[in-house]
Amino acid sequence: MPKTAVTKSDEATAQRPATETVQAQEDTSNMFGGRGSRESRITAGKAARQRVPRAQLATCTLVERDPIALLEKSNEGRLPNLIPIRYGRMVANPFAFYRGAAPLMAFDLAKLPRTDITVQLSGDAHLANFGLFASPERRILFGPNDFDETLPGPFDWDVRRLAASFVITARERGFKQSDQLSIVRRLCATFRERIAAFSLMDTLDVWYYQFGAENMLAIADTALEKKKERAVISKARGQSSRSVMSHATELVNGKLCIKDQPPLIYHFSQDNPQQAKQFDAIVRHFFAEYRMTLPDDRRALFDRYELVDMAVRVVGVGSVGTRCFEALFMADGQSPLFLQVKEARASVLEEYLPGSKFANHGERVVHGQRLLQSASDLFLGWSRAHMTNSDFYVRQLRDMKGAFDFTAFNVEDLSEYAVSCGHALAHSMAKAGDSALIYGYVGKSEAFDDAIVKFAQAYAEQNEADWEVLKKAVKAGRVQVERE
Repeated sequence: MPKTAVTKSDEATAQRPATETVQAQEDTSNMFGGRGSRESRITAGKAARQRVPRAQLATCTLVERDPIALLEKSNEGRLPNLIPIRYGRMVANPFAFYRGAAPLMAFDLAKLPRTDITVQLSGDAHLANFGLFASPERRILFGPNDFDETLPGPFDWDVRRLAASFVITARERGFKQSDQLSIVRRLCATFRERIAAFSLMDTLDVWYYQFGAENMLAIADTALEKKKERAVISKARGQSSRSVMSHATELVNGKLCIKDQPPLIYHFSQDNPQQAKQFDAIVRHFFAEYRMTLPDDRRALFDRYELVDMAVRVVGVGSVGTRCFEALFMADGQSPLFLQVKEARASVLEEYLPGSKFANHGERVVHGQRLLQSASDLFLGWSRAHMTNSDFYVRQLRDMKGAFDFTAFNVEDLSEYAVSCGHALAHSMAKAGDSALIYGYVGKSEAFDDAIVKFAQAYAEQNEADWEVLKKAVKAGRVQVERE
């Protein structure tokens, strides 16, 4: 495992009592949460370097831990029959492992030096959790799109997780080390420069700002790269409830239903009429409570739809095993609306940071998404399944959403994607946090970039070592996998 030098101040920071860290975060937020002049907040950011020098963020000397034990702990409360699918996906390659190993990285980051500058974190800021999505005005935007782990915490945690994901991906693509580091350096430079720019903007202008598809196209250096991006953007524009209905539904005994595609999409067996009636009542009560979390105008829109069907849906790597459903609603008998109902568990960060202030974890996710995205889904809301006491959030399924196939990226593609991600992450933090405070810490020089690049390279190697541990656990029978 790669190790960087550890100073006495590193050890002191890493061993800082949790209560002291929490207090430091609260002090920073209370004193500099957007109040005071820009100059005073930049000065406060610079002062944070004295507590945790930027060079210390390069530290990647980890305490001894059992990766499998930490992953097993994160499986508590998941559906047991889906856990082998989760492992089957994670064992495929180092990046798939990284996607599912957010609990492991949270454990590691909590033991390493970190800043006391608090922002709303996405909590799982790897490159596959950025993508295209639509504003209510139907403009295609780019930014973070997964908020299951969102929680206030040290701003550098999201930066470090995102940076490491680029090195891991570049390694998998076989890029030489100089290209790997160049890509991450471009990510960091973009983040730092955009934070500086947002710190100069009017507060409302930052809130209104949107990083759209046209911004991504402007970054592309060649006509071929623009053509690739336009293809993804065009595909995203075609994603809608109507397009989903065309291939994901069927008529069963004259009734429109979601099509079963086991083991990833399936219906609960409801052979018993009494059980079917109880399930229907539970679902309708769930959506009645969800409805109350929508603004009044959205309720009026939602009331035009009638629930037609609901099915279980198995979702992405990190969320496999959590409860997830897709629900089909219809208006006027011909206008479909697909909603995704996804379980919201405690954030993996809550074991190491102050817990959520929200009683419902679905509300925590919705709050984080509204803060971090430049525009949010019309139907974003939350509810609770009282029968299992599980929290959920609700959003549209595949509504003008698009993802880039980074597994086919060349060096130039991945470098440009890093610019887009760095830009989008900077805006999220400027919108939800204090850009002047962050700018004061990261500064104008490349000192911050140097530290993040070193950390990302070291953690990518650690991630690969942990992936090897998982493969050995599978071979030894300690972990059961189901490959799709």
